[in-house]
Amino acid sequence: MTEHRDIPEPGELIYPPRPSWAPAFLALALALMVCGIYAQGFMVRSWIYSIIGAVVALAAFRILVKGATRDHFRLPRRQKVRSAALPVETIQPPPTD
Repeated sequence: MTEHRDIPEPGELIYPPRPSWAPAFLALALALMVCGIYAQGFMVRSWIYSIIGAVVALAAFRILVKGATRDHFRLPRRQKVRSAALPVETIQPPPTD
């Protein structure tokens, strides 16, 4: 028969951040900025690609920072700290002969 132990719930909780598309848009915009250097002669001038990439990168970075700030301030300021009571085990060295 197994013995029943009362294990209290953890005192500290984990709050994962909310999912966001901002990092993907930021990476795409930075890639567009770099590719704008090499896109000379493809449909429009190369600096236009870099400007579009910079504008989208700034907007995505702003959304990324705003979301991180919002996630930080939605967390509780204090948590009830409590440790789980673990059973005490005695460890003895092996006998020496």
